[in-house]
Amino acid sequence: MSDSLNFAPEDPEAALGGRLQRIPGAAADRSRAKGEPRFPGGPMADPAGSHFERRIRSFQPRRSRVTTGQADALQRLWPLWGLDIDGQRTVDLAELFGNTRPVVLEIGFGMGEATARMAADDPDTNILAVDVHTPGQGNLLALAERNRLTNLRVANGDAIILLREMLAPDALDGLRVYFPDPWPKKRHHKRRLIQPEFLTLAAARLSPGALVHCATDWEPYAEQMLEVLTAHPGFENTRPEGGYAPRPAFRPLTRFEGQGLDKGHVVNDLLFRRVQHRDQSSAGD
Repeated sequence: MSDSLNFAPEDPEAALGGRLQRIPGAAADRSRAKGEPRFPGGPMADPAGSHFERRIRSFQPRRSRVTTGQADALQRLWPLWGLDIDGQRTVDLAELFGNTRPVVLEIGFGMGEATARMAADDPDTNILAVDVHTPGQGNLLALAERNRLTNLRVANGDAIILLREMLAPDALDGLRVYFPDPWPKKRHHKRRLIQPEFLTLAAARLSPGALVHCATDWEPYAEQMLEVLTAHPGFENTRPEGGYAPRPAFRPLTRFEGQGLDKGHVVNDLLFRRVQHRDQSSAGD
Protein backbone atom coordinates (compact mmCIF):
# COMPACT_ATOMS: atom_id res chain seq x y z
CA MET A 1 0.00 0.00 0.00
CA SER A 2 1.35 3.40 -0.95
CA ASP A 3 2.78 5.56 1.80
CA SER A 4 0.91 8.51 0.31
CA LEU A 5 -2.45 7.12 1.40
CA ASN A 6 -3.93 8.82 4.44
CA PHE A 7 -6.62 7.11 6.49
CA ALA A 8 -6.46 9.33 9.54
CA PRO A 9 -9.93 10.56 10.48
CA GLU A 10 -10.55 14.25 10.20
CA ASP A 11 -9.63 16.12 13.36
CA PRO A 12 -12.77 18.20 13.91
CA GLU A 13 -11.09 20.64 16.28
CA ALA A 14 -8.20 21.27 13.91
CA ALA A 15 -10.56 21.57 10.97
CA LEU A 16 -12.59 24.24 12.73
CA GLY A 17 -9.94 26.12 14.66
CA GLY A 18 -10.72 24.32 17.91
CA ARG A 19 -14.50 24.42 17.51
CA LEU A 20 -16.92 21.66 16.61
CA GLN A 21 -19.45 22.81 14.04
CA ARG A 22 -23.08 22.20 14.71
CA ILE A 23 -25.09 20.71 11.89
CA PRO A 24 -25.44 23.40 9.22
CA GLY A 25 -28.84 25.00 9.27
CA ALA A 26 -29.78 23.56 12.65
CA ALA A 27 -32.77 25.87 12.98
CA ALA A 28 -33.97 25.03 9.49
CA ASP A 29 -33.34 21.35 10.20
CA ARG A 30 -36.16 21.36 12.76
CA SER A 31 -38.63 22.46 10.09
CA ARG A 32 -37.25 20.17 7.39
CA ALA A 33 -39.89 17.91 5.85
CA LYS A 34 -39.61 14.26 6.76
CA GLY A 35 -37.25 12.43 4.42
CA GLU A 36 -35.53 15.53 3.09
CA PRO A 37 -31.72 15.49 3.19
CA ARG A 38 -29.97 17.28 6.05
CA PHE A 39 -27.48 18.45 3.43
CA PRO A 40 -28.42 19.52 -0.12
CA GLY A 41 -27.72 16.58 -2.41
CA GLY A 42 -26.74 14.40 0.54
CA PRO A 43 -28.23 11.25 2.10
CA MET A 44 -31.94 11.22 2.88
CA ALA A 45 -33.03 11.35 6.51
CA ASP A 46 -35.39 8.38 6.13
CA PRO A 47 -34.96 6.94 2.64
CA ALA A 48 -37.39 4.01 3.05
CA GLY A 49 -40.02 6.20 4.71
CA SER A 50 -43.22 4.33 5.51
CA HIS A 51 -43.05 2.01 2.50
CA PHE A 52 -42.24 -1.02 4.65
CA GLU A 53 -43.63 -2.51 7.80
CA ARG A 54 -42.02 -1.50 11.03
CA ARG A 55 -39.80 -4.12 12.60
CA ILE A 56 -37.40 -4.41 15.48
CA ARG A 57 -34.25 -2.67 14.30
CA SER A 58 -30.76 -3.87 15.06
CA PHE A 59 -29.38 -0.33 14.95
CA GLN A 60 -30.15 2.94 16.64
CA PRO A 61 -29.74 6.10 14.54
CA ARG A 62 -27.56 8.72 16.25
CA ARG A 63 -27.88 12.46 15.83
CA SER A 64 -24.30 13.70 15.93
CA ARG A 65 -22.43 16.83 15.05
CA VAL A 66 -21.03 17.01 11.55
CA THR A 67 -17.81 18.83 10.76
CA THR A 68 -17.36 21.22 7.87
CA GLY A 69 -15.27 18.66 5.98
CA GLN A 70 -17.83 15.91 6.47
CA ALA A 71 -20.69 18.16 5.37
CA ASP A 72 -18.73 19.22 2.29
CA ALA A 73 -18.04 15.58 1.37
CA LEU A 74 -21.71 14.65 1.82
CA GLN A 75 -22.91 17.44 -0.43
CA ARG A 76 -20.30 17.02 -3.18
CA LEU A 77 -19.74 13.27 -3.24
CA TRP A 78 -23.07 11.71 -2.29
CA PRO A 79 -24.53 12.16 -5.80
CA LEU A 80 -21.49 10.30 -7.16
CA TRP A 81 -20.79 7.59 -4.58
CA GLY A 82 -23.86 7.47 -2.33
CA LEU A 83 -26.90 5.20 -2.33
CA ASP A 84 -30.10 5.83 -0.36
CA ILE A 85 -31.77 2.59 0.69
CA ASP A 86 -35.35 3.33 -0.32
CA GLY A 87 -36.37 -0.24 -1.17
CA GLN A 88 -38.00 0.90 -4.39
CA ARG A 89 -35.70 -0.69 -6.97
CA THR A 90 -33.18 -3.43 -7.57
CA VAL A 91 -29.67 -2.04 -7.61
CA ASP A 92 -27.49 -2.92 -10.58
CA LEU A 93 -24.16 -3.30 -8.80
CA ALA A 94 -22.17 -3.27 -12.03
CA GLU A 95 -23.74 0.07 -12.88
CA LEU A 96 -23.25 1.40 -9.35
CA PHE A 97 -19.51 0.66 -9.39
CA GLY A 98 -18.90 0.97 -13.11
CA ASN A 99 -17.43 -2.54 -13.39
CA THR A 100 -18.23 -6.22 -12.78
CA ARG A 101 -15.73 -6.88 -10.00
CA PRO A 102 -16.83 -8.85 -6.93
CA VAL A 103 -18.86 -6.88 -4.39
CA VAL A 104 -18.60 -7.22 -0.61
CA LEU A 105 -21.29 -5.73 1.63
CA GLU A 106 -20.09 -4.18 4.89
CA ILE A 107 -22.78 -3.42 7.47
CA GLY A 108 -21.80 -0.74 9.97
CA PHE A 109 -18.48 1.02 9.37
CA GLY A 110 -18.26 3.66 12.10
CA MET A 111 -16.02 6.48 10.87
CA GLY A 112 -14.83 4.39 7.94
CA GLU A 113 -11.06 4.21 8.51
CA ALA A 114 -10.91 0.40 8.40
CA THR A 115 -13.24 0.27 5.40
CA ALA A 116 -11.06 2.71 3.47
CA ARG A 117 -7.93 0.72 4.27
CA MET A 118 -9.51 -2.51 3.05
CA ALA A 119 -10.65 -0.80 -0.15
CA ALA A 120 -7.11 0.46 -0.77
CA ASP A 121 -5.50 -2.90 -0.01
CA ASP A 122 -7.82 -4.78 -2.39
CA PRO A 123 -8.68 -2.53 -5.34
CA ASP A 124 -10.08 -5.49 -7.32
CA THR A 125 -12.92 -5.91 -4.81
CA ASN A 126 -15.78 -3.43 -4.61
CA ILE A 127 -17.09 -2.53 -1.14
CA LEU A 128 -20.66 -1.40 -0.56
CA ALA A 129 -20.56 0.05 2.97
CA VAL A 130 -23.83 0.64 4.84
CA ASP A 131 -24.41 2.82 7.89
CA VAL A 132 -26.87 5.39 9.26
CA HIS A 133 -24.33 7.58 11.06
CA THR A 134 -24.09 10.82 9.08
CA PRO A 135 -20.64 11.95 10.31
CA GLY A 136 -19.25 8.52 9.47
CA GLN A 137 -20.77 8.64 6.00
CA GLY A 138 -19.18 12.01 5.37
CA ASN A 139 -15.83 10.89 6.77
CA LEU A 140 -15.74 7.75 4.63
CA LEU A 141 -16.61 9.71 1.49
CA ALA A 142 -13.81 12.16 2.29
CA LEU A 143 -11.35 9.28 2.82
CA ALA A 144 -12.41 7.72 -0.48
CA GLU A 145 -11.78 10.98 -2.32
CA ARG A 146 -8.50 11.71 -0.55
CA ASN A 147 -7.12 8.25 -1.33
CA ARG A 148 -8.74 7.86 -4.78
CA LEU A 149 -10.71 4.77 -3.80
CA THR A 150 -12.92 4.14 -6.81
CA ASN A 151 -14.02 0.73 -5.49
CA LEU A 152 -16.02 2.15 -2.58
CA ARG A 153 -19.68 3.16 -2.36
CA VAL A 154 -21.58 4.35 0.73
CA ALA A 155 -25.19 3.33 1.40
CA ASN A 156 -27.53 5.07 3.81
CA GLY A 157 -30.34 3.28 5.61
CA ASP A 158 -31.48 -0.13 6.77
CA ALA A 159 -29.28 -2.99 5.55
CA ILE A 160 -32.21 -5.40 5.90
CA ILE A 161 -34.22 -3.45 3.34
CA LEU A 162 -31.17 -3.32 1.08
CA LEU A 163 -30.77 -7.09 1.24
CA ARG A 164 -34.45 -7.94 0.99
CA GLU A 165 -35.67 -5.41 -1.56
CA MET A 166 -32.73 -4.04 -3.54
CA LEU A 167 -30.22 -6.82 -4.21
CA ALA A 168 -30.59 -9.71 -6.63
CA PRO A 169 -29.95 -13.35 -5.62
CA ASP A 170 -26.25 -14.23 -5.53
CA ALA A 171 -25.34 -10.55 -6.03
CA LEU A 172 -22.74 -10.46 -3.25
CA ASP A 173 -19.34 -12.10 -2.95
CA GLY A 174 -18.90 -11.37 0.73
CA LEU A 175 -20.46 -9.94 3.89
CA ARG A 176 -18.65 -8.11 6.71
CA VAL A 177 -20.17 -7.23 10.05
CA TYR A 178 -17.57 -5.73 12.35
CA PHE A 179 -18.37 -4.76 15.93
CA PRO A 180 -22.15 -4.48 15.61
CA ASP A 181 -24.16 -3.11 18.50
CA PRO A 182 -24.13 -5.97 21.06
CA TRP A 183 -27.40 -4.92 22.71
CA PRO A 184 -26.07 -6.32 26.01
CA LYS A 185 -29.31 -6.25 28.00
CA LYS A 186 -31.19 -9.54 27.77
CA ARG A 187 -34.46 -7.87 26.83
CA HIS A 188 -32.67 -6.31 23.84
CA HIS A 189 -31.05 -9.49 22.49
CA LYS A 190 -33.82 -9.70 19.88
CA ARG A 191 -32.32 -6.54 18.34
CA ARG A 192 -29.00 -8.17 17.57
CA LEU A 193 -28.31 -8.35 13.85
CA ILE A 194 -26.83 -11.84 13.63
CA GLN A 195 -29.93 -13.99 13.99
CA PRO A 196 -31.15 -17.05 12.01
CA GLU A 197 -33.64 -14.95 10.02
CA PHE A 198 -30.96 -12.47 8.99
CA LEU A 199 -28.61 -15.25 7.93
CA THR A 200 -31.32 -16.81 5.77
CA LEU A 201 -31.85 -13.48 4.04
CA ALA A 202 -28.12 -12.93 3.60
CA ALA A 203 -27.65 -16.44 2.24
CA ALA A 204 -30.13 -15.67 -0.55
CA ARG A 205 -27.99 -12.72 -1.69
CA LEU A 206 -24.57 -14.35 -1.30
CA SER A 207 -23.05 -16.40 -4.09
CA PRO A 208 -21.72 -19.87 -3.27
CA GLY A 209 -18.29 -19.59 -1.69
CA ALA A 210 -18.87 -16.05 -0.45
CA LEU A 211 -17.14 -15.28 2.84
CA VAL A 212 -19.08 -14.05 5.86
CA HIS A 213 -16.79 -12.31 8.33
CA CYS A 214 -18.02 -11.13 11.72
CA ALA A 215 -16.03 -9.64 14.57
CA THR A 216 -17.03 -8.49 18.04
CA ASP A 217 -15.42 -7.62 21.36
CA TRP A 218 -18.55 -8.63 23.27
CA GLU A 219 -17.98 -12.27 24.21
CA PRO A 220 -21.62 -13.25 24.86
CA TYR A 221 -22.52 -11.91 21.40
CA ALA A 222 -19.58 -13.79 19.86
CA GLU A 223 -20.94 -16.97 21.41
CA GLN A 224 -24.38 -16.30 19.92
CA MET A 225 -22.87 -15.53 16.50
CA LEU A 226 -20.91 -18.77 16.55
CA GLU A 227 -23.99 -20.74 17.59
CA VAL A 228 -26.35 -19.41 14.93
CA LEU A 229 -23.78 -19.49 12.11
CA THR A 230 -22.78 -23.06 12.96
CA ALA A 231 -26.42 -24.17 13.03
CA HIS A 232 -27.41 -22.50 9.77
CA PRO A 233 -27.43 -24.88 6.77
CA GLY A 234 -26.36 -22.13 4.37
CA PHE A 235 -22.93 -21.64 5.94
CA GLU A 236 -19.91 -23.63 7.03
CA ASN A 237 -17.05 -22.64 9.29
CA THR A 238 -13.79 -22.07 7.43
CA ARG A 239 -11.98 -23.62 10.37
CA PRO A 240 -12.31 -27.42 10.12
CA GLU A 241 -12.11 -27.75 13.89
CA GLY A 242 -14.81 -25.10 14.35
CA GLY A 243 -14.71 -22.14 16.68
CA TYR A 244 -13.31 -18.67 16.21
CA ALA A 245 -10.69 -17.65 13.67
CA PRO A 246 -7.56 -15.52 14.13
CA ARG A 247 -7.99 -11.98 12.86
CA PRO A 248 -7.21 -12.19 9.13
CA ALA A 249 -4.62 -9.82 7.73
CA PHE A 250 -7.19 -8.08 5.54
CA ARG A 251 -9.14 -6.77 8.55
CA PRO A 252 -7.19 -3.77 9.88
CA LEU A 253 -6.69 -3.31 13.58
CA THR A 254 -8.46 -0.04 14.32
CA ARG A 255 -7.35 2.51 16.87
CA PHE A 256 -10.41 1.85 19.02
CA GLU A 257 -9.93 -1.90 18.84
CA GLY A 258 -6.31 -1.47 19.90
CA GLN A 259 -7.38 0.59 22.88
CA GLY A 260 -9.81 -2.14 23.86
CA LEU A 261 -7.16 -4.83 23.55
CA ASP A 262 -4.87 -2.76 25.77
CA LYS A 263 -7.65 -2.84 28.38
CA GLY A 264 -7.91 -6.61 28.18
CA HIS A 265 -10.89 -6.89 25.83
CA VAL A 266 -11.13 -10.10 23.82
CA VAL A 267 -11.97 -9.76 20.12
CA ASN A 268 -13.36 -12.78 18.33
CA ASP A 269 -13.45 -13.17 14.55
CA LEU A 270 -15.78 -15.59 12.81
CA LEU A 271 -15.15 -16.68 9.21
CA PHE A 272 -17.89 -18.72 7.55
CA ARG A 273 -18.43 -19.56 3.90
CA ARG A 274 -21.66 -19.71 1.93
CA VAL A 275 -22.13 -23.34 0.93
CA GLN A 276 -23.12 -24.40 -2.55
CA HIS A 277 -26.84 -24.19 -3.21
CA ARG A 278 -28.67 -27.50 -2.99
CA ASP A 279 -29.94 -27.38 -6.57
CA GLN A 280 -26.42 -26.72 -7.85
CA SER A 281 -24.88 -29.53 -5.84
CA SER A 282 -27.54 -32.02 -6.95
CA ALA A 283 -27.10 -30.97 -10.59
CA GLY A 284 -23.51 -32.16 -10.48
CA ASP A 285 -24.37 -35.61 -9.16
